Amino acid sequence: MYLPGSYLPALLMLIACMFCWGSWANTQKLARSFRFELFYWDYIIGMVASSVAFGVTLGSAGDRVNGLPFLESLSQAAAGNLGLALFSGAIFTIANILLVAAIAVAGMAVAFPVGIGLALIIGTVGNYLVNPAGNPVLLFGGMTLVAAAIVLDASAYRAAAVQTARTPRLGIALSLACGVLMGLFYPFFAKSLAGAGGLTPYSGFFVFSMGSVIGTIPAIGYLMRYPVRGKPVAVAEYFRVPGQWHVWGVLGGVIWSVGAMFNFMVGAKPGLVGPAVSYSLGQGATLVSALWGVFIWREFAGAGVKVSVLLILMFVCFLAGLASIALAPLVN
Repeated sequence: MYLPGSYLPALLMLIACMFCWGSWANTQKLARSFRFELFYWDYIIGMVASSVAFGVTLGSAGDRVNGLPFLESLSQAAAGNLGLALFSGAIFTIANILLVAAIAVAGMAVAFPVGIGLALIIGTVGNYLVNPAGNPVLLFGGMTLVAAAIVLDASAYRAAAVQTARTPRLGIALSLACGVLMGLFYPFFAKSLAGAGGLTPYSGFFVFSMGSVIGTIPAIGYLMRYPVRGKPVAVAEYFRVPGQWHVWGVLGGVIWSVGAMFNFMVGAKPGLVGPAVSYSLGQGATLVSALWGVFIWREFAGAGVKVSVLLILMFVCFLAGLASIALAPLVN
């Protein structure tokens, strides 16, 4: 089983994770008018396929120094650890569904900074309690700056909404609900890898993906019948859309999964960075997604000088906060 051996490759993997987690939602945009309720089925297919692919390749290669091979790890895992990974996946998928709903309502530049920024704060605290690693002053100081960035982004969205006669409440509410749940999934996953009968990052991610499937079926089924925006959507519509849209959905799941696997691998390596820092840097995706939303998808176009100033301050706070978190493992 492969795990990174030093801080530099681990940092590069976390940076790759940050870009994957901050960029996968572009596939939702590229799928044009594909309803997010239908898009998410393809996203889950991409996640499950990726978890199997990682398990039978990197998760089964090499020696046993870093852990058991993929299938052997699954066979010896304790019931409690399997349950934690399943529960983690179910929590994640409900949070992620709220995220894609928020993107559909408010755009990437709002949904990610507000939702995932809040998740970063909750998840970092939870992971630090499970496995304290990294300089607490730099870690929690970085979190404070991220919190400031969330407030600035929400303020920019409210100001832009006033100028365009839109209501910001639904988009912000969905993003906040996403953030609370998204911040809870990682500590449960980290716990599923610990102790006797613990999973490896590879087997854990496979069980996590199964939990995501379990959570997706009722959650998306409900939203197809009672959507947050638009009319109810029938299952038959999934089979009527262009094939290219399905490709974008699956690709979105694959991109997220590559980032997740890198993150889980780094967080599981003893004495390297720890799950709190690993999770926090991965959630730097908020900055990446905000850049996509503001500069590529032009979600704040024509919003005025006040909104531009708020967005600049938001980016500054995010950059400073992420830099502080990145330095936390290096300072005693």
